[in-house]
Amino acid sequence: MSSPLLKISIVTPSFNQASFLEETIDSVLSQRDPNLEYVIMDGGSSDNSVEVIKRKTSRLAYWTSEPDKGQYDAINKGFAKTTGDIMAWINSDDKYTPWAFSIVRDLFTKYPQIEWLTTVQPLSWNARGQLTSINFSGGFNRASFLKGGNLPTAGSYGRRFIQQESTFWRRSLWDRTGGRLDTSLQLAADFELWARFYRHADLYGVMTPLAGFRAHGNQKSVLQAALYMEEAQRVLVQYGGRPCRGCEALVRGLAWKVGRHLSLATLPRWIRAAGRYSGLTFPTQVVIWDGSEWSIIPGFVI
Repeated sequence: MSSPLLKISIVTPSFNQASFLEETIDSVLSQRDPNLEYVIMDGGSSDNSVEVIKRKTSRLAYWTSEPDKGQYDAINKGFAKTTGDIMAWINSDDKYTPWAFSIVRDLFTKYPQIEWLTTVQPLSWNARGQLTSINFSGGFNRASFLKGGNLPTAGSYGRRFIQQESTFWRRSLWDRTGGRLDTSLQLAADFELWARFYRHADLYGVMTPLAGFRAHGNQKSVLQAALYMEEAQRVLVQYGGRPCRGCEALVRGLAWKVGRHLSLATLPRWIRAAGRYSGLTFPTQVVIWDGSEWSIIPGFVI
């Protein structure tokens, strides 16, 4: 007798993003997922967002339009309405890839050791919803994270952010780490959640795009980028880390530029050992499609 499908719970916080909201909703619902729980938390929009949402109500688990205390408060309230085994949120101007939920469920089902997961190939969309870039961020490791490897501040070697749109986790991890986003933070509550998750579980990468960030200019993450970085740096210090700078940042930055495309390659054992023992590289695990099934392979990050 087969086990029941893991339920996927998705929350979308929304406020006056009607021009993008329908594309976001469709990127969730068009996956025709057999066990999806989708919640939309609108903050009392004054545009036609509510009309957009109402056209989709028959396929939503819950929705509301009422004032809230900000994006992260809305997300917390939304997750409180969910019961799924796998959790994620997608903002009202971003989009999933059509295959995202199928792959995510397969990986969480096959590999019980995976507690949170994100792509190593983050996408970007433009204001028209067109794909404009795909990048290789490499795998992930807590020690690299604490050195600022996922916080590309000025003067640091930071590579790329952990893409929030592409990150999924088990409810058991969410509950174990407090079960809520830190609403004392205006912008970097996602980064704080990753720091909290890292205290309990390794982050696995997957070699396929799962979602993308839409860059259209009129958004907090663009208009208030400096404030996000300030908050994220404070979070990093709070959790025992600090972006490395100076000579170390230069060495690590150059090493990543040279070695990034070899980071998932099969290398001689002595090369991997040298990087590890020198403290230059950190081990990571990434899921790839090997031609017949999803498999976990070892790699390194700087």
